[in-house]
Amino acid sequence: MTRREWEAVMAARDTLGLADRATIAEIKQAYRRLSKRHHPDLSAGEKAKGANERMIRLSEAYQLLLRYCAGYNFPLKPSSDEHFDPEDWWMDRFGQDPLWSRRDK
Repeated sequence: MTRREWEAVMAARDTLGLADRATIAEIKQAYRRLSKRHHPDLSAGEKAKGANERMIRLSEAYQLLLRYCAGYNFPLKPSSDEHFDPEDWWMDRFGQDPLWSRRDK
């Protein structure tokens, strides 16, 4: 990504009030929370104009972050060095040790 794209992503993150790392669910939750607060239909008079502009910025930030997340490849199968069972992980690293190795029953 270019510097300009990173700046846009960071600005969108700040607009939605997100931390440095966020899940897609957290992005959606922040957008829904803020859109309920700043929706123009819930404001009257002069506040409605400001709310409309704020809602536009929120929507643009939300769409940008979702496009950014859509560009990632997520692993759908475990990597060869990934172990799921903590006991297998332990035995893989310390199984040769006589104290920690498995005993045949």
